[in-house]
Amino acid sequence: MLNIALPKGRLGEQVYDAFERAGFPCPSIREDSRRLIFTNPEADVSYFWVKPSDVAIYVERGAADVGVVGKDILLELEPEVYELLDLNVGKCRMAVAALKGWQDNTQYTLRVATKFRRIAKQYYHSIGRNIDIIHLNGSIELAPILGLSDVIVDIVETGTTLRENNLEVVETIVPISARLIANRANFKFKTEPIERLVRELSKGTEQTL
Repeated sequence: MLNIALPKGRLGEQVYDAFERAGFPCPSIREDSRRLIFTNPEADVSYFWVKPSDVAIYVERGAADVGVVGKDILLELEPEVYELLDLNVGKCRMAVAALKGWQDNTQYTLRVATKFRRIAKQYYHSIGRNIDIIHLNGSIELAPILGLSDVIVDIVETGTTLRENNLEVVETIVPISARLIANRANFKFKTEPIERLVRELSKGTEQTL
């Protein structure tokens, strides 16, 4: 049986639909209940819902054989897992944003507000820019508005929040989408069912294993 960690929320529901279409259904998951674990012995699958940022931890530690997580989490946490497939859902981008009309003055250290410290550091290191990271967990758009930072590094989906707050994207760092990941040790013991899952899911995406 495959133990599968799904992210709670709209993305998780989209992903489960893809699993169901691929031949890995679990009807009880659609029931209105507070249960967190759903099992279908006939399909040899067991699903459980977890916070999106925790999926990689459950998979890395072996509590789940496979899971679905955003590429942003993989880049930020760098968990020791296998990345098997781009599911082509939950698409957005990691970007640098600033107040409209902002110009970078390279004579000064750039103040960057973000909750994605690793991604921001790696990006600015790659272009040789000195930065001061200001770690925030929420309402990151406020930082440049109130003068706390020069720019922000954050996930951008539609850009509506940025526009409504007089901000704009000045640089795209990397595209983001949901990825299927697997525990490295469990993959060795459950290679066949995991590879079958990847093959079936691949039929509904533009990318195969």
